[in-house]
Amino acid sequence: MTEKAPKLRAVLEGIPTYKPGRPPTSDGPVAYKLSSNENPYPPLPGVLEAATAAAGSLNRYPDMACGALLSELASRFDVPVTHLATGTGSVGIAQQLLQSTAGPGDEVIYAWRSFEAYPIITRIAGATPVQVPLTEDEGHDLDAMADAVTERTRLIFVCNPNNPTGRSVRRAELERFLDRVPEDVLVVLDEAYREFVRDEEVPDGLEVYRERPNVCVLRTFSKAYGLAGLRVGFAVAHEPVAAALRKTAVPFGVSQMAQDAAVASLRSEDELLKRVEALVEERQRVRDGLLEQGWTVPESQANFVWLRLGERTTEFAEVCEKAGVTVRPFAGEGVRVTIGETVANDIFLQTARAFRAEL
Repeated sequence: MTEKAPKLRAVLEGIPTYKPGRPPTSDGPVAYKLSSNENPYPPLPGVLEAATAAAGSLNRYPDMACGALLSELASRFDVPVTHLATGTGSVGIAQQLLQSTAGPGDEVIYAWRSFEAYPIITRIAGATPVQVPLTEDEGHDLDAMADAVTERTRLIFVCNPNNPTGRSVRRAELERFLDRVPEDVLVVLDEAYREFVRDEEVPDGLEVYRERPNVCVLRTFSKAYGLAGLRVGFAVAHEPVAAALRKTAVPFGVSQMAQDAAVASLRSEDELLKRVEALVEERQRVRDGLLEQGWTVPESQANFVWLRLGERTTEFAEVCEKAGVTVRPFAGEGVRVTIGETVANDIFLQTARAFRAEL
């Protein structure tokens, strides 16, 4: 008797599984993970204590409304609680945005290459991805993205700074772009790396959202705040969008540990700023070192740098792994390298120098 498999949605065929950064291998030299844009520092002061205390109530459901966290966020960013929504990292909220705005027959626009999850969550929603190539200098081509808008467009992602290239959209070009986008199309400013931005011409998305009802801002506690393992992010949007995000959220998706750790992180901002500044200084040191070696490295406003290596991408990643650091390769395109511990960054620079010498 031939067994029949359960019928699954046809749209799932051909959708790739999200690929996380490779963990370090256990054999060989001491290994460092520079492949996932994680924060190399331990939890901020008070965070581990808050998470540990929350762990004592793991037999209870978390606060589904995330009341304490939303209150803290509203105060910190001067926004109404009704303009906030939480999710399992900013990518979780991005998926809720797709569920809220787009389905079969609708289009979602984003730059490419950009965040790897965009095409996955777009196709899972049944919508059509519209990928607009980056400019030659690895940035968003906002004019081309505006030209790509049709009557079927429902949502546009602008990853700022862009993952994986690190390039940022500046204020004037963003405003021109938003002026061209129809008011009924949602523009999502994905600002997962906002805390690392030092270019004063790169706008804070929260300033933009206040004046434009069709703008939603995504933030996360996974990067600068160092809570990647707890999966908590938030969106700031005008009430209709924020309400839709709360409707599409997985019930009890954000654990109490994540909520309490996020609150404690927000209350440890002085130490956060010190750590972020140290990483920004390391970012500059790494980029300067690469430029000195002869590499072309886009100016990054995130916690990583990008090297476009084309056909030698996989080879470079393998050489780095043998040297003791894992990087994030995008086959045929380039590698993204997280700014990590100083010793890890030094190993990467030494490896890049040796590889460059053989080109």
